[in-house]
Amino acid sequence: MPSVTEEKSFDVEKKSYSVKGDIETSTEEDTDEIVVLQNERDIATHVISVDDDPSLNPWTFRAFFIGLGLSAFGGSLAQIYYFKPQTVSVSPMFLGIISYVIGLAMETFIPRYGLLRYLNPGPFNKKENAFIIIMASAAASSALGIEVLAVQRLYYNITPNPGSSIFLLFSSQLLGYGIGGLMRGVLLYPSKMLYPGVLPLLSMLDAFYRDGIETRRKLKVFYFVFAGILIWELFPEWIFPLLTGFSIFCLAAPNNATVSRLFGGSNGNEGLGLFSLCFDWQYISGGTNPMSIPLKAQLSSFIGYIICMVVFVAVYYNNIWKSQNFPFLAQLLFYENGTVYNQTLIMNSNYEVDPALIAEQGLPYYAGTWIINLLSTNLGLAASFTHLLLWNKDDISGAWTWINKETLRGWRANFDWKFWKHDGKREVPANTEDIDPHYREMLKYPDAPNSWYLLTFVLSFIVGLVVIYKTDSTLPWWGFCLAVFMAVVSVLFVIALYAITGTGLSIRNEETLVQMVAGYMHNGRPMANMFFVLYSYNTVNQAMLLLRDLKIAQYAKLPPRAAFTAQIIGTLLGAVLNYVIMNSIIDNEREILLSIHGTNIWSGQQPQSYNSQAIAWGGLAHELFSSGQRYQWVPLSYLVGLVAPLPFWIIHQYWPRLRMDYYYTPIICGYIGWLCVGINSSILSFFMVSFISQWWLRTRFPHWFVKYNYLVAAALDGGTQVMVFILSFAVQGAAGPAHLIPAWWGANQSGYYDRCLSF
Repeated sequence: MPSVTEEKSFDVEKKSYSVKGDIETSTEEDTDEIVVLQNERDIATHVISVDDDPSLNPWTFRAFFIGLGLSAFGGSLAQIYYFKPQTVSVSPMFLGIISYVIGLAMETFIPRYGLLRYLNPGPFNKKENAFIIIMASAAASSALGIEVLAVQRLYYNITPNPGSSIFLLFSSQLLGYGIGGLMRGVLLYPSKMLYPGVLPLLSMLDAFYRDGIETRRKLKVFYFVFAGILIWELFPEWIFPLLTGFSIFCLAAPNNATVSRLFGGSNGNEGLGLFSLCFDWQYISGGTNPMSIPLKAQLSSFIGYIICMVVFVAVYYNNIWKSQNFPFLAQLLFYENGTVYNQTLIMNSNYEVDPALIAEQGLPYYAGTWIINLLSTNLGLAASFTHLLLWNKDDISGAWTWINKETLRGWRANFDWKFWKHDGKREVPANTEDIDPHYREMLKYPDAPNSWYLLTFVLSFIVGLVVIYKTDSTLPWWGFCLAVFMAVVSVLFVIALYAITGTGLSIRNEETLVQMVAGYMHNGRPMANMFFVLYSYNTVNQAMLLLRDLKIAQYAKLPPRAAFTAQIIGTLLGAVLNYVIMNSIIDNEREILLSIHGTNIWSGQQPQSYNSQAIAWGGLAHELFSSGQRYQWVPLSYLVGLVAPLPFWIIHQYWPRLRMDYYYTPIICGYIGWLCVGINSSILSFFMVSFISQWWLRTRFPHWFVKYNYLVAAALDGGTQVMVFILSFAVQGAAGPAHLIPAWWGANQSGYYDRCLSF
């Protein structure tokens, strides 16, 4: 976003700082305080250390040993979370804490002689830790290819060949790595590309490895918060689950359906969670830590959240799209009478939709709130393109500066097919003042050259082409190529917005556009739709994960080749483990995964959503979404989204003091459908924490904010995920039968935990 010319005043004696016309103003008069951090470069250079010690070696056997172990752990945990009622990612902070503890233990207790010196080559260092985090975090995500395989097992009774399944995962996971790596000059190196979500992790690593009294004080704060949240999570997660969503309205009117829809939210697909208070950090910080997202993005999210509740209530209670025939929140397809739609009855033996069978069964319906989600995702994604072209055109244009005769001629002249012999040396510009300070420190290390990422892309592309035919995906080769092309274009825009704001909403929004395009191109082929989405949307998501991890490496000064190696190993190992765990959970929890609401422990909401989208778009796009049809405004909303940022931009050109540059229209639009799924009782608590952190603390106590905000965020995430992992296997059924706390007033095991009416 462009910065407006502002009048600044700085009183040296009182150390007070103000910005006229801005809502962010420091009134602190403590002489120890520092100025308020205003932009990405300020944050990146004040919150985390720019210093580097080139003597630190990440290439140790110990780093590989711990990295592989935590990759196995993280990949398994991520797949467990995929089948939870609320999507919770395996945080890099969590992996960072575990790796630090293990590394420190190996340094302390393993002797340094004989073969044991490989397990303990000396003090466990920051770069080893960063190497392990990147390897484990690359493994610690549920591959979207697993979603395709899960849908095939749950809804089509197809169990694909294990070999084809594994190569499907490999190609779909690495394709985005190649594209993202080739665009790192624009999406990684500049200071503007902050990646706010990784700041708590780097703040934590600085506290672990820097010396001095101040560092020891920070570590005490970290350990205290970590231990406190570790113990506390026993209560909302097991002993006292009412704390997941405490609603006075639900307690006052436990048998009122409207109250449940509006104020309930402690269970999946229950309600909007209006005025509910959540005391479970797992859900408050389930997507992104609220203490790390910049205030601008938080404010736009909050506006979208308010609009979302108004729109959802209006659609349902005005019975738009016959919404009252169906559950208030649901991701499945339904018959008009509200029963679940049997998709197998409209498909022939080739898994293609048969028009004659559709005539017998009738067209399916969506829940009205899910249609709003589809509308908002199109609005948000389209707005991302226009918003970035208007506000960040200089940043975006940098991605295409290489398209000129001189550059292309130089590439051809210097091309060497022996890519493995590339020394990776980079020319250091004469003037480095404008270069990001962290990137400037990285220039001393050999780069992982573009040829490595290009080879990753080419191999993944070829394997993907083979897999779509070996798995009978019904997706033709030209459809696969178009999917990859759409991913290449989308990566630049949606990841730029993610890197600046810290919210990945636009990346998720891209999925609906991809499904829409695939539906019209491959009408009647739900399976082809799923594979098209896999190789387009998932490619964008994987590019984002690669660039996020490379930003961790840049901040931690981990050499680029070490980061590349860690990412590839972690991704391949994680894909295999995802596949094994997915099969195990489906074998044991199949009936729960097929139900609408699931339980508070297991839920099939994600494969349900993916499957219903594939049926609706892949099989019935023309019948449901074309002009004049029931849901015609879903594709038309994309056109509306393209013009949505224009009023904000025009107003700012004429009346800059209104600060229209403060709002991210893609986030506002995308959040209009935010509450369509999951546990919504945490949303109000999320915004309370975020505004306290990013406004009150940052502007009123900037010194405390710089020293402790991201460190406390890391401790809260780390302690929570350690306890959630323990409880998942000990009492919540991840390793066998569940052992829930006996029912009492604070643990309503026969219904919703907040005691609202169960549907």
